[in-house]
Amino acid sequence: MNWEFIGKYLPMYEKAALLTVKIGVIGILFAILLGLVCAAIQYYKVPVLRWIVAVYVELSRNTPLLVQLFFIYYGFPKIGIRMSAEVCGVVGLAFLGGSYMAEAFRGGLEAVSKGQIESALSIGLTPFQAFRYVIFPQAFAIATPAIGANCLFLMKETSVISAVAVAELMFVAKEVIGLDYKTNEALFLLVVFYLIILLPMSLFISYLERRTRRAKYGA
Repeated sequence: MNWEFIGKYLPMYEKAALLTVKIGVIGILFAILLGLVCAAIQYYKVPVLRWIVAVYVELSRNTPLLVQLFFIYYGFPKIGIRMSAEVCGVVGLAFLGGSYMAEAFRGGLEAVSKGQIESALSIGLTPFQAFRYVIFPQAFAIATPAIGANCLFLMKETSVISAVAVAELMFVAKEVIGLDYKTNEALFLLVVFYLIILLPMSLFISYLERRTRRAKYGA
């Protein structure tokens, strides 16, 4: 292991890691928001929109992220929609993640007892208030493990974004290997930085799961 080489390229990996986290976090936040909206549409069986959401979920879950990125980055300009590679990465993660988040939220929503919903409406809560104060908190607690797994999955999927020339970790690793042929060192740095990103994230998600489990069961 050439430690001098590692020290030379360490700043480049640090910059790439920050970009990876930036794209990943923004993409995950948009995916959660999109997933929640889609799940609510399916849960309340909104006419027409529920079928559009169903098509979106199937399309997103059954096509690779790489294909989606190519379609967004190279296909959209054909109809006059142009975006930077970084924005394309965020949109791709949100599009893919939104479908997985929608299924996670939908499972949580459907697990909430109908009796609790009827009780909330019977004491004078509006449907929106019932959703906000009764349905959603319980659904979120139930869906937390799936949401957490999806967040980790999407953060790891940022490695695919290198295909549209975003200088994230995978892109930098391939560039370094191409320049100096130091495969072991380049991959070592890649693994270390992904661990730095993903391990704390995984621990936080585990902590959040325990907290929501205690809140749900009072344990």
